[in-house]
Amino acid sequence: MGVADCRAERLRAAQQQFKGIHTFRTYKELLDGVPIDALVVATPTVTHAEIVRAALQGNIHVLCEKPLCLDLEQGQELLQLAKAKKRILMVGHVFLFNAGILKLRQLIHENEIGRVHYLACRRTNLGPIREDVNAVWDLASHDVAIANYLLNGLPLRVSAVGQAYLRQQVDDVGFVTLTYPENVLVNFHVSWLDPVKVREITVVGDRKMVTWDDLSSLEPIRIYDKGVVKERHYTDFSQFQLLTREGDATIPRVRVEEPLLVQDRHFLAALKGETECVSDGGFALDVIRVLIAIDRSMAGGGMPVMVERADG
Repeated sequence: MGVADCRAERLRAAQQQFKGIHTFRTYKELLDGVPIDALVVATPTVTHAEIVRAALQGNIHVLCEKPLCLDLEQGQELLQLAKAKKRILMVGHVFLFNAGILKLRQLIHENEIGRVHYLACRRTNLGPIREDVNAVWDLASHDVAIANYLLNGLPLRVSAVGQAYLRQQVDDVGFVTLTYPENVLVNFHVSWLDPVKVREITVVGDRKMVTWDDLSSLEPIRIYDKGVVKERHYTDFSQFQLLTREGDATIPRVRVEEPLLVQDRHFLAALKGETECVSDGGFALDVIRVLIAIDRSMAGGGMPVMVERADG
C-alpha cells in the first residue's frame, strides 16, 4: 500500500496513521514503486485525466474524485481505455451514497410524492475557494449528479448565469436552471460567497413535497403532505378555484452513515464483482456534458443551451 503527495507534512501524517505505508512525492513514483490493484485519485481536477490515464494504462482500477475531468473528449478517452483494459473506472460523486439522497430517490421512484414538478437546490458557504475550477464545477457538479440520479437521466437544456466577484474569470456564484423531460425543472443556487453554509434540496410533486437538509443529522428528510387541488364543484369558469391542501409533516427514519465510507465500500464491492458501479465513467461523462452546457450558457449571458447526448 502506498500514498503520493507533494506535501511532506501529509506524507508524515499518512505514515503515522498507517504503519509501514510507502510514501512518494509524485504519482509516477507511486505507480512504479509498489504493486497496485486500485488507485484513489484525490487531486485538483486539472490533474485527473493525466493520472487516471496512467493508472488505467497500468491495468489499475481507479476511483477518481469528481468531476472526472474538464474536457468531454478526455473523459470519453478515459472511459474507452477503462473498457479496453477491463478496469473499473468509478468517480466519487459522493452524494449518490448519502442516506438522505437515497431516501429521496426511494420516495420519488415509489411514487410517494406523485409526479415531480421541480427540484430547488441550494449549496452555499463562505469558501472553500478553488484554484482550478469555478463554483459551478466545484459545487453544482454535486447537484447535477444528484438530479441525474433522482430523475434517471440527463436534462434536455440548461440556462445559467454566474458572476466572478472575487477573481476575474472565475465565477464564484451561479444560478442554474435545468429542464428535464416531462417539463421537470431543476434550479441550483451555488456560491462560495455566502454567509451561511446550506446543503438543501426541495422536491415538489403533485401529491406531496419533500425537503432534504444535509446539515441535519437527526432528520435529514421531511415529507410534507401538502399540495394544490382544483375545486370540482363549480358551474362556470368564474367559480373555478385552486385550493391548497394542508396535511401532516412526517420525518421518516433515515439511517445516517458517512457517505464517503459507503462510497469506498461500494468501490471495493465493485472490484470483487459483487455490484455494478453507480457512479461509473458513463455516469460521470453525463455530469460533464451538463457542466459544459452550463458553461456555454453562462458565457452567453444565460442563453438556453441544449445538452449533448451520448449518441450525439
